[in-house]
Amino acid sequence: QSDSLESPEKLLPEEMQRFISFMAEVKHFYMNNIDTREEYERRLAEARRLAEAEGVELVAEEYDHDAWLREVADGFENEPEKGLRCERCYRYNLARTAAYLEANGYDAFCTSLTVSPHKPSARIFAASEDPRFMKEDFKKREGFKLSVKRAKELGLYRQAYCGCEFSKKDMEQRSASIT
Repeated sequence: QSDSLESPEKLLPEEMQRFISFMAEVKHFYMNNIDTREEYERRLAEARRLAEAEGVELVAEEYDHDAWLREVADGFENEPEKGLRCERCYRYNLARTAAYLEANGYDAFCTSLTVSPHKPSARIFAASEDPRFMKEDFKKREGFKLSVKRAKELGLYRQAYCGCEFSKKDMEQRSASIT
């Protein structure tokens, strides 16, 4: 087995192969939870680099953090990480992806959120009842480790928080308590 990931689908576990097969059509970038336009643009640029490396189309929706704050975070600002605000965010983003899917004639969708060991897959799965939602837990069978390896090979930026100001504050507080 080679250390090169020139053909990552040959090295990735079954779940990742299925994800890459789905992504062969389109990667939907909808990240209105990201707290600043600068961070949004940085992550979008990295998503474009990954899509280009994987040979898939990337579709990015218009950035509108104010809408995310109104529709997801309003009234849930003091929720802890992985609490109700996060569940609302999963539901919001999956619904937006499902709407894009519907409008553009796609048959199924999944989310890369489940590759993270910091995101509870069961709660993500519970956030969508859409029958087209492929409930794949990409962290299984070393999916996270392989995603880190792939990001390193491509020199991709790996963020330390989900993107919202609440997660960023939580990450900064945890970092401060360690030092």
